[in-house]
Amino acid sequence: MKNSRVASLNSTRLLKPCLGLCFLISIPWFQSHAQSPDATSSRSMKVNVNMVLVPVTVTDALDRPVMGLDSRNFAIFQDDQQQEIRYFSTEDSPISIGLVLDLSKSMSNKFEIERDAVTEFFKNANAEDDYFVITFSNRPTLVADYTQSIAAIQSSLDSQIPDGNTALFDAVSMAVARMHTSRYRRRALLIISDGGDNHSRHHLKEIRNLVQDSDIDVYAIGIFDTGLFKSIEESMGKKWLNRITGATGGETISVNPSDAPNAAALISREMRDHYVLGYWPNGASRDRRRRKITVQVISAERSMPLHTHYKTAYIAADVNAGASPSPH
Repeated sequence: MKNSRVASLNSTRLLKPCLGLCFLISIPWFQSHAQSPDATSSRSMKVNVNMVLVPVTVTDALDRPVMGLDSRNFAIFQDDQQQEIRYFSTEDSPISIGLVLDLSKSMSNKFEIERDAVTEFFKNANAEDDYFVITFSNRPTLVADYTQSIAAIQSSLDSQIPDGNTALFDAVSMAVARMHTSRYRRRALLIISDGGDNHSRHHLKEIRNLVQDSDIDVYAIGIFDTGLFKSIEESMGKKWLNRITGATGGETISVNPSDAPNAAALISREMRDHYVLGYWPNGASRDRRRRKITVQVISAERSMPLHTHYKTAYIAADVNAGASPSPH
């Protein structure tokens, strides 16, 4: 089982047919849920007094999404105690997506590639998704508010010129705040950046805790030059991005600049390839303690190992206090 990883894509690998990147592959949300399981179409992880819903993505050894499994192919555990799967779904649903785009000077030679990646991401998205766009250099700026007009977003990027320092952490903070008014309960951020930060008021640990305690899935495409001479921020960029995305069960995909559009297209498609498992916890009180979740895939028909991607814990709400669950 692995819930986060840094995947490197090269051009040869990207040309393989049907190749998948487990990016969104775990799209966990944690929030109170008053509906019955059959009434939900969200891919988030939800907890109410009765049921826990866990979004799971399965990939093979070549990072390709594995669909066609049923509930008999899964086992789920809470605090090492096996749970009975009472709800199972492979349903797709629209997403509210925030694009967080690096326009600092370090991206000057990558900006066209970054725009191409955004275009490819849109080509493979759900038509009902809605978006906002935040760019960042010295400070984050909201350049497109919630809209389903891809043309409007692309137009807003036409006049952008990369320059200045890098306030990545501040941009993620703004994006999380913007998600509070999202249209859909399923929510995700996609960061495209070289991962550096040299101008934020916020710090990495603060941002990691922020996204970890949110119901938002965070993914990133890290675009990195192959040169030997890099600033400390650029050198640490891959690690920083992975720390942010891994806290949500998301993923950082590290690519050479020319591979970024292909990676964006794959990420967009793979956001749709997931399962949702639901169970009523056995023998667990609602005392706001962190509950560990483990998901296993049981598939005797496949010789290659399969990998699962999901958020590995939740905090159960205190029913008496009426508190909502929070992610951890």
